[in-house]
Amino acid sequence: MANLVYKRVSTDQQSTARQDLVLDEAGIEDPVVFEEEPGTSSRLHPLQRPKFGELLTYARPGDTVHISEMFRLVRGNQHILDVLDVLHRDRLALRIHDGAFSAMDLTARHPRTGELLSTVKFMVQTLAAAGELQRDLQRELTYDGLRAAGAKGSKGGRRPAVAAAQTADVRTAYLEGRSIAALARDHRVSRGAIRTAVADLLPDHAAAEESTPAPELPVTLDVPGKVADYLRTTELEPAERAALDQGTTVRRGQGYTLRVSAVPAVHRGLLARCQPLDGVQGAPAVPAQRKARREYENRVSALIPTGP
Repeated sequence: MANLVYKRVSTDQQSTARQDLVLDEAGIEDPVVFEEEPGTSSRLHPLQRPKFGELLTYARPGDTVHISEMFRLVRGNQHILDVLDVLHRDRLALRIHDGAFSAMDLTARHPRTGELLSTVKFMVQTLAAAGELQRDLQRELTYDGLRAAGAKGSKGGRRPAVAAAQTADVRTAYLEGRSIAALARDHRVSRGAIRTAVADLLPDHAAAEESTPAPELPVTLDVPGKVADYLRTTELEPAERAALDQGTTVRRGQGYTLRVSAVPAVHRGLLARCQPLDGVQGAPAVPAQRKARREYENRVSALIPTGP
């Protein structure tokens, strides 16, 4: 009976460090590892992914497929049911070691009919639908935010450099005593762009005073499990996804927290991503999720200086 481990990351900027940790903690004996090429999309049906196809070809009846979290293998409701059908056909067991599905035997079948138990199918469909709803809401909120920003004249993305036609005005204003921060606001560019435009005018002492703030140092915060589960189903920036992937799971009773080390900006970004857990129009908040989000918010808020 072989133990077959499946791993996948969504971008080539992510690592399998967190998956490795979860699977190592599971104590899997003599694992045979199948790892997709970095950047293999979750939108590609699992049965069409090269390495999962190799796993199924290699597997023999009685073998067990191990994954760290369900979303490493599947996202959508139909994908889950399709995979369970194949695993049942090939008489393979499935073990999920973390996340919402970890306490369930998803391969349980009725002893007489051989069909997937109705309770298992209900839980699978409910959890998968909840995940899809969360992703849809996140996309809608992002789209609405971009539309609102666009209506105010903001196009998003990195602020541009100082336009050539404005460079002389910027330099004159700087020589007259206008601060770099004020010029950046006036011209809607970054402070770095202003410094570039006036680089030859910056004496040593001014350069030191206006220099870029020291890089933020990573801090470790416990992300409640319900928040972590939600974030894993959400589109994240590479740095945010990497922070989650590298987090350490800490069991707490029947739940868990994810111990994440990241710079404060990444924690604030993750907090912003889980705003829908407070409830949105048409989708009331789940009290436990809302409470978990606010616990994380309190921890993140403690990182933000309140003043000199």
